[in-house]
Amino acid sequence: MRLTKLIQSEIKRRKSRLIYVGDVPVGGNSDISVQSMTNTLTTDVRETLNQIKGLEEAGADLIRVSVPDEDSVRAFKKIKLAANVPLIADIHFDYKIAIKVAEQGADCLRINPGNIGNEKKVREVINCAKDHNIPIRIGVNAGSLEKKLQKKYGEPNADALVESAMNHVNILKKLNFENFKLSIKASDIFMMTESYRKISLLIDQPLHLGLTEAGGLRSGTIKSSIAIGQLLREGIGDTLRVSLAADPREEIKVGFDILRSLKLRKKGINFIACPSCARQNFDVIKTMNALESRLEDISETLDVAVIGCYVNGPGESKAAHVGLTGASPSNLVYIDGKPDHKLTNEELVDSLEALIRKKAKKIRQSKDKLSTKEV
Repeated sequence: MRLTKLIQSEIKRRKSRLIYVGDVPVGGNSDISVQSMTNTLTTDVRETLNQIKGLEEAGADLIRVSVPDEDSVRAFKKIKLAANVPLIADIHFDYKIAIKVAEQGADCLRINPGNIGNEKKVREVINCAKDHNIPIRIGVNAGSLEKKLQKKYGEPNADALVESAMNHVNILKKLNFENFKLSIKASDIFMMTESYRKISLLIDQPLHLGLTEAGGLRSGTIKSSIAIGQLLREGIGDTLRVSLAADPREEIKVGFDILRSLKLRKKGINFIACPSCARQNFDVIKTMNALESRLEDISETLDVAVIGCYVNGPGESKAAHVGLTGASPSNLVYIDGKPDHKLTNEELVDSLEALIRKKAKKIRQSKDKLSTKEV
């Protein structure tokens, strides 16, 4: 409803190469993917898989797993067999670990060529990636900038990060390896955005967006939304991670919220809700909290408006798949933009959940029929 009625996004995305992480396309004209990272001990296979399962349920397109040692390599093999989304292996320093985890089925290697070792070691990793047809993600971070660049620039800044990134890029290009994506992260919004803008003009590989070490759930969400949102609005970015000191599932939720707000992904429910005031005829905040909690599993694209009074209620409800306008003595429900029936406050949440699930099912069945016809 809303997405077809309102002016469509005018974002023109930067042209980038298309690569594949497992079966997930990154770059080109593909959807911007959302990823997170496990924070369990990789050697604890059960707990790591439980967390991966939760991330899958939250909608993660990609999941990164740290592989710091030989025991983690062996655990990674078991984890990979049970995971349903592509797994990115995060490796630092030890080139042998990178090779072994690639052989165990990693869908992507996250490395910094500069800290893997000499050119011979880097070449072995590249050859292994070529043999297994898996990409590499170069990850540059202001917090781990090379000492020579710290000395040259005095302190981390965008130019230092870009120079570091290009040093790594040049290693891969020298070895005729173009199957990579790159991140160039900082915890400072201005440094991070400037770095991405500069690197976006120098390479055509996909860019992985992220404001590193953004903070807790509230502050990290705000800072990440500002930083990542700016770049996405400019057409920069092909995959993203919202780095939060919180449950990793929150990173996926926030990531999709950012993309939905810019109309770059349409997965899940787009809630339109008023902040409530003295005019409200039902408890908007309580209702919204309940609906968001109950409907996290819905992946179909639909708009739901929850408005407490008759000032903006009708207008917002008419532009939604399911709309609720507060009124007295009963609240008015809209279906596909048309007034349908009334609900009392006592039955609001249960009835709305049932209506939304019914609508989501109808959308899903319609898509299934279309897919069948296309086949």
